[in-house]
Amino acid sequence: MQTHEEFIQLLTLTALQRQNLKARAHPLKPTVTIGTAGLTSSVLTEISCALKSHEIIKIKAAVNDRKIRTAMLENICVQLNAAAVQHIGKILVVYRPQEELQNKTSHTKIKALSKRQLGSH
Repeated sequence: MQTHEEFIQLLTLTALQRQNLKARAHPLKPTVTIGTAGLTSSVLTEISCALKSHEIIKIKAAVNDRKIRTAMLENICVQLNAAAVQHIGKILVVYRPQEELQNKTSHTKIKALSKRQLGSH
């Protein structure tokens, strides 16, 4: 079980990490769509499976209210131990490091990014 500090670390991205994740997500198509029924348990399961496979995904929300979409994004991140990368219009971008990479980097779980993705030379 994760401690509260580990949970906070997982959700926090630096500006450089966020920038590189946005670049990685740009060409992607939405993997999951949240319909008019909202954020159901089956939708959360699909998002979790997509994150497990792809690490970073786009989600399309069919809700017109921005406040509701923002609440959905926060709910997804809290329940799935993920980080919100971007929220533009009805598109939500979510990142969760793959489990194998999390286990290799025990001190900081966000370090699943490569040096090139982080902008290091």
